[in-house]
Amino acid sequence: MREAEPDAEAAVVDATVLDAVESAMIRIRRRQSRRSLARPVVMGMAEPVDLNTLAVVDAIDEGAGESGDVTVGSVADRLALDPSRASRIVAEAVRSGFVRRAASQEDGRRSCLELTDAGREALIAAHRTRQSFYSVVLGDWDPGEQRDFARLLTKFVRSLDDAGRR
Repeated sequence: MREAEPDAEAAVVDATVLDAVESAMIRIRRRQSRRSLARPVVMGMAEPVDLNTLAVVDAIDEGAGESGDVTVGSVADRLALDPSRASRIVAEAVRSGFVRRAASQEDGRRSCLELTDAGREALIAAHRTRQSFYSVVLGDWDPGEQRDFARLLTKFVRSLDDAGRR
């Protein structure tokens, strides 16, 4: 994925806004790199799950709602990994029983990825843990602020995705 290049559009954003967004994103990245939210998910599960496997499970779930098969390549794109690294962590997710390979319905020569029952259970546990955490974080915000935040964060992430495709 290519970084968005600065262009004339960037000049219209106030510097204080850019500073605030940059600072917030740095703090989010640091928190995410510590995987502080994923660890409670894996610790609370009956079947242990590796954090990389949980990332693969999330990527497969995200891709399942889109058209086309979920492949190792699409997992690599979603996780911003090189294909060989993605292939290794997908292979581990398959070995551990959270993911299975299946023949593509679009092209029988291609392998696609699906969640197993254990993978779906891990996904449910992950959603439950993350949403419980976000509920605590957003609990003292008024409902309008919560909706505005969800709308604006979703819009921001879409813009990040679009910038990555340019």
